[in-house]
Amino acid sequence: MATQGNTKSLLVRHPIAKPSELFAELLPPREFANSSFENYIASNEFQSQAEAKRVLESFAKNGKAGKLPGVYLDGGFGVGKTHLLAATYYAFKAKRKTFGSFVAYTALIGALGFANALKELKSYQFVAIDEFELDDPGNTMLMSRLINELAASGVRFAVTSNTPPNALGEGRFAAADFQREILGIGRQFQMLRVDGEDYRHRSFDDIHRSFTEAELREWVGQNGTVDDFEEVLAKLASIHPSLYAKLLSGLERCAFTGSHKLTDQNAGLRFVAFVDRAYELQISLRSSGTPLTDIFPIEFIESGYKKKYLRAISRLGALVE
Repeated sequence: MATQGNTKSLLVRHPIAKPSELFAELLPPREFANSSFENYIASNEFQSQAEAKRVLESFAKNGKAGKLPGVYLDGGFGVGKTHLLAATYYAFKAKRKTFGSFVAYTALIGALGFANALKELKSYQFVAIDEFELDDPGNTMLMSRLINELAASGVRFAVTSNTPPNALGEGRFAAADFQREILGIGRQFQMLRVDGEDYRHRSFDDIHRSFTEAELREWVGQNGTVDDFEEVLAKLASIHPSLYAKLLSGLERCAFTGSHKLTDQNAGLRFVAFVDRAYELQISLRSSGTPLTDIFPIEFIESGYKKKYLRAISRLGALVE
């Protein structure tokens, strides 16, 4: 099945969420631990990058974005938005500040309850939210209320997203029915567009690769896992996406045997979340069968989740070493 001999497996890992750990884990991911404004190199071809850097430096220093409580970075994947967000987090002058993915904050609310999460977050002066996205009506209502209540209490924000606020939820649910909430989120932020090319771009031959099972088992070594791809998909379906980072904790490499084109959109979105966490932890991924960069069918990529899938493909290309 998933393992042979002493090969490790993701399937035998059973991560759990401990409320006491949730806030302690809200930090920039390992890849961005040393991010700063000084080592963010803005492209000469895309002036919006230098402008975003300038505005965020001022925001981190003064705690003000004009008359608004936050800054919203809208742009494509791979243009350095998370680097800028982490740089803002490190430079922001606040005694208490927090950094997490959108999924991490929704998980926090799920674990603690809205009232308790709100009470705790109000004690922070700065909140950074990476990969802000609204995939369903429940999240729309939840995050709208959270941001509005935190803003009213004086909390400052910086947010990244692949989608501007007026397009959040577009193509995914009846977004028109939630325009008040969506527009309410947008009114809290100074909007900054970050243009550019995907800095993770690699040649076609480098990223569209698969391997034999023997190659995978030799490659993972002592600090990696080998699992059947379909069994990993079932594992991801059995736990909350907020636990995917814990599922990967302590690993350096993950290999999948028998990877294939996906047919279920929910499985696709779960794997996107898995890739996001692997990328943050800089865990290399390989597979036999279909190259991981090719598992998302065109109908997924052309759906309302297009930017998520394209981001995942970009990150997979960077993780296939």
